[in-house]
Amino acid sequence: GLLRDFGGLRGLLQARQDVLLRQRGLGPAKSAKLLAVLELSRRYLHEMLVRGSPIESPEVTEQYLKSVLRDHPHEVFACLFLDNQHTVISYEELFRGTIDGASVYPREIVKRSLALNAAAVIFAHNHPSGVAEPSQADQRLTQRLKSALGTVDIRVLDHFVVGEFEALSFAERGLL
Repeated sequence: GLLRDFGGLRGLLQARQDVLLRQRGLGPAKSAKLLAVLELSRRYLHEMLVRGSPIESPEVTEQYLKSVLRDHPHEVFACLFLDNQHTVISYEELFRGTIDGASVYPREIVKRSLALNAAAVIFAHNHPSGVAEPSQADQRLTQRLKSALGTVDIRVLDHFVVGEFEALSFAERGLL
């Protein structure tokens, strides 16, 4: 069936509509319903995260970041901007492509943080390889960003590296 053809539920939910429409017995209505399921789950997690109360659960943050980042075919660097009470102001995907010190610009993150009047941030980026282990470059970049934001009194609370099955927290690893 469909699950076998797409390598499981995740593969099915990641499929584009034009690919789904080529499947026997799957017309426009059914394919639209399948695509809507994934979007509904992302919106649910987003609502859990930004419902107006402070982030109290690293697990909800991790689930949300995994849902929005793990399926990108390329690296994406994102930021959750938070106020003084650690309530989410905004989630933004800021940089795409290979994420290294040259392609993530601390100045742009500082500018965006100040524009949103953020008091703290949580960074996240995906590893399309599926491995959530942070590289030396990831660690150096995090320290550069922490230093740049520290000059304007904005705290870096965490940096998540999102792999296929897990997200690794810099804070939990003692890397901040």
